[in-house]
Amino acid sequence: MPVSEADLAAIRSTVLWSTFALAFAFGAVAQRTRFCTMGAVADLVNFGDSTRMRQWLLAIAVAIIGTQLLAGAGRIDMGDSFHTGPQVLVASCLLGGCLFGFGMVLAGGCSSRTLVRIGAGSLKSLLVFVVLGVAAYITLRGALAVVRVNAIDPLHVALAGRQDLPALLARATGVPLATLHTVAGLAIGGLLAATALASREFRTLGNVLSGLAIGGIVVGVWYVSGDLGHVEEHPRTLEEAFIGTYSGRMESLTYIAPIAHTLDWLMFYSDRSNLLTLGVAAVFGITAGAAVVALATGEFRWEGFRDTEDTANHIVGAILMGFGGVTALGCTVGQGLTGISTLAVGSMLAVPSIVAGAVAALKYQQWRVERSD
Repeated sequence: MPVSEADLAAIRSTVLWSTFALAFAFGAVAQRTRFCTMGAVADLVNFGDSTRMRQWLLAIAVAIIGTQLLAGAGRIDMGDSFHTGPQVLVASCLLGGCLFGFGMVLAGGCSSRTLVRIGAGSLKSLLVFVVLGVAAYITLRGALAVVRVNAIDPLHVALAGRQDLPALLARATGVPLATLHTVAGLAIGGLLAATALASREFRTLGNVLSGLAIGGIVVGVWYVSGDLGHVEEHPRTLEEAFIGTYSGRMESLTYIAPIAHTLDWLMFYSDRSNLLTLGVAAVFGITAGAAVVALATGEFRWEGFRDTEDTANHIVGAILMGFGGVTALGCTVGQGLTGISTLAVGSMLAVPSIVAGAVAALKYQQWRVERSD
């Protein structure tokens, strides 16, 4: 039986408020612990410090384990995520990932870190937010979308079915998919967690809780959209639906397209057909969480640009993140945590590409400094 319109409104409210709360926790943790993928790469490349990289690795491990256990238990269906479709967008993930990684270094942080820094008072990040959102929207639906769809996305590999590792193994071995979700999640996630925790210096309460919390929040949003927000029959279409998501499919945290959607929602707020979505709720949530912690700890500071070059770097970085993030189907959260938690092949291509782009940008900055000396 389809749910009623009243039930639908209640489900939408639950999805949006639950996502806001989880994203609020994400922002609070990220502000308090300095969780940042760009910072993790920079610390490792510039100083040989792997602490924040291990935080990210532990968060990935928790996200993989939790997501795959949910899928194995039948609470969510990985086939309902756009990450696991049969087309592996090889060129899009590789090129988009590299551009996003390069851009996040120029902009002083990835898209999620941009929102956290806005909450802590950064006017620099506010400009990045606007430019990134416009660039992402142009890449989603404007002139750059034509380039992306016609020149980059066609360079893909089409599979016979889903591209996530458990589905690939199920087709090859005949082992039940639910079993493979559980086994693959525990095996891969366990290995990553063991790697992250191998350093004695890393195993402090703050570092471990940071990785556990961030990864757990991603799992929580999967559950919210894929279980709480799932209806078998929509009252108007009588088809399966995921209430509150922009794509109409199961979603978890990502911060590229939702920034564009947030600008759209704010600009066309009076349009009754312009509904608040999970991604927009997450944008507001992470910013609010960071702001509360920054204010409570005395870390809130107004921050402006140093000079013209600093401004230009942030603008160029924002443009690269907007185009690259949309092209790669996600950012350091959208692919680096959410996408990789599905064990999709495309995400496995995008994540190292983001890291490679960031390393290239850090080397470029080092070269610029050495050249000026």
